[in-house]
Amino acid sequence: MQHPMQHLIDTDNFSDAQIANLLEDARRFKAQRPPQLLKDKLLITLFFEPSTRTRSSFEVAAKRLGASVVHLDPSRSSTKKGESLEDTFANLCAMEPDGVIIRHEENQAPGLLAKMQMTPVINAGAGNYAHPTQALLDLFTISEHFNGNIAGKTIAIVGDIANSRVASSGIRLLTRMGMKVLLVAPKPFLPKETHLPTFENIEEVIDRVDVIMSLRAQLERHKKPIFDDYGEYAKHYCITKERLGERNILILHPGPVMRNIDISNEMLDDPRCKVLEQVKNGVFVRMAVLKLLLLDS
Repeated sequence: MQHPMQHLIDTDNFSDAQIANLLEDARRFKAQRPPQLLKDKLLITLFFEPSTRTRSSFEVAAKRLGASVVHLDPSRSSTKKGESLEDTFANLCAMEPDGVIIRHEENQAPGLLAKMQMTPVINAGAGNYAHPTQALLDLFTISEHFNGNIAGKTIAIVGDIANSRVASSGIRLLTRMGMKVLLVAPKPFLPKETHLPTFENIEEVIDRVDVIMSLRAQLERHKKPIFDDYGEYAKHYCITKERLGERNILILHPGPVMRNIDISNEMLDDPRCKVLEQVKNGVFVRMAVLKLLLLDS
C-alpha cells in the first residue's frame, strides 16, 4: 500500500518514535559514515531567501548519502517574471525530483506546497515561525551533551525571540521533549503572546539554567530602536565569561554569531560553547531527516 507522502514542515510532522529514530540515525552517522543510501535520489533546493549555512548543510548531508542536489535561485528567475510560487513548484515537480528543500520569507509557503502532494517538502526555514531542522539539531546537540537525559532540564533563550523562527521551532520541540524553556529579552523582543516565563535580565535566570541559547540580535528588524546601538544591547545580553563564571552551562547559537554582541570572543573559544558542534551535528541530523523522508516513509 502507498504510504501518504510525508513532509517536514515543522517538527510536529514527526511522531515521538520518528524523532527517537532520527536522533539514533544521526548518532550512527556521526560515529561512522554511512553507505550511499540515497545514491539514486535527486533533491532540489529552492531558496527564496539567502542562506549559506543551512543550504550548504543540506547539500553536504545529501551528498554524504550519495544523493544529487540541484540548486535554484528563484529570486533571480521565475518569480521575478511573475510566476506564482505554486507554478514554480509544479514545474520543478514535473522533473520528478525525490524531494524539494525550501526556504521562504512567508510562514505558510512550505505548508502550501506540501498540500499539493507532488513530492516531499522539507522546510529549511520559513518566516518567523518554523525552522524544524535547526530545532532537531539543537535537540540532538543538547541530548548528546546530557547523554539523553533532557527531560526536566532548563534552557534560557536569549535575544530577539519575536523575530526568530529558530526560537519558535525550538520552543515547540524542546517543551514537547520535557525541557523547561525561559525567555530572556527586552520586552519588545519578546513574542506578543507566550505562556512561557519571561525575564528582562540574564542575571535573574543564570543560576537556574542548564543551557543558554543565544540568538542573533536583529536590531534592524524593529521599527523603533530600543537600544542606541549594538554595544548598548551587548552590555545587557552578551554571553560573557563574567556573566557565566564557572557555571556548567551549555551555550548554543544557531549562527551566524555576532561576536561580542551575542557571545563574547572568549566564550566562543570556551569548551562550554558548542556553536561549531551544532554545525557539525546539523549535517548528521539533516542526513537522518533525508533518510526518513526519502527512504523510510
